Amino acid sequence: MLERWLDFHRATLEEKCAGLDDERLRTAAVEPSELTLLGLLRHMAEVERHWFRRVLTGEDTQWIYCDEDDEDRDWHPTDQDTYEEALATWRAEVEDARRRARGRAPDDVAQGRYRGNACNLRWIYVHMIEEYARHNGHADFLRERIDGSTGV
Repeated sequence: MLERWLDFHRATLEEKCAGLDDERLRTAAVEPSELTLLGLLRHMAEVERHWFRRVLTGEDTQWIYCDEDDEDRDWHPTDQDTYEEALATWRAEVEDARRRARGRAPDDVAQGRYRGNACNLRWIYVHMIEEYARHNGHADFLRERIDGSTGV
């Protein structure tokens, strides 16, 4: 059930971005916010990587977009960053997360830690559902502002 809810929210984010060009995906909500659909997609790729690579399996991996110069670079795409790249990266992280979780029981303790605390796969799933649900609410407002589209 947790996997299916997470997949529902993943699909919702992808649907909110579908059919828009790069310019529209860069449209911020309202000033002074820098929140965009492209930034959300890039952020969720980082979130997938963090929770399933770093926390669940304890992998020591680099961030995709963020760095020492800008810890929030996922939210700050440049003119050279594209939806095509962000979508491919996000999809790859989702597939990697599914692979890492496959065959594990919900109560399996993660190999990594979160803020010094142990957690299990169930906790990660619930957190990921919450993270996507919150950001999908943002995506609803962004998409409605861009072209009036609602739903999903």
